[in-house]
Amino acid sequence: GGLLNEPGGQRELIVGVDDQMGSDDEPRTVPREDVATVMRQAVLRPQIYAGRSFDLRAKAPPESSETTVTIDFDALLDPLQGKNCDYSLGETM
Repeated sequence: GGLLNEPGGQRELIVGVDDQMGSDDEPRTVPREDVATVMRQAVLRPQIYAGRSFDLRAKAPPESSETTVTIDFDALLDPLQGKNCDYSLGETM
């Protein structure tokens, strides 16, 4: 995935752990502004975000105004059901 130099606040944000976030044909990118927004919300909501690790991507920009745009940062991590990314390196020799 990668960071996009496109406006934030216009897409639905998707979270996951260990690179499991939907199908492989969906983009694994996110606007830099959306990353900054999630980081700011994490600072403002330590009771939800403290000690959490997760992957973040954004859906493609909506073609209509009926598409969901993420604004509920209290519920953003709910789909993870408490899971965090596993950054262990596995067994050592």
